[in-house]
Amino acid sequence: MADPARAQRLAKRISAIVASAIATDIKDPRLNGVTITDTRVTGDLHDATVFYTVMGESLSVPPDYVAAAAGLHRATGILRSKVGAGTGVRFTPTLAFQLDTVLDTARDMEELLERTRLADEALAQQARDAVPAGDPDPYKEPESRGHDDHGSTGER
Repeated sequence: MADPARAQRLAKRISAIVASAIATDIKDPRLNGVTITDTRVTGDLHDATVFYTVMGESLSVPPDYVAAAAGLHRATGILRSKVGAGTGVRFTPTLAFQLDTVLDTARDMEELLERTRLADEALAQQARDAVPAGDPDPYKEPESRGHDDHGSTGER
């Protein structure tokens, strides 16, 4: 098993090589908008998982995840060759590509937090406008009848 720091350095190097190759060397139009977000290398340095995301061309056109996955699958051999040449390790790691869902999850969490904040504001407004159902001060003591200030009745 390799040193974890070495595996991390190799993962960063693989990310840079793959991102550069996608941007400049590979002319597949399906890979337009593909961004490499992270890479993880196994402890034995034999396998690398490359995480990617796909940006849409515009807000009205959603990203084509299926086409991007197909383009990456087709380019895996070329990318692995470039990784082997660029890293100088004895065994070039196999490359597996996985769609990174962190951005979508973060966006969903932000939407949930916003909805919760709005619900909290509505509840706070409702609480400010609320009127007690019964007596405004249910703990007040009833006025004493026939009692003096010392708690005894007027009789002796």
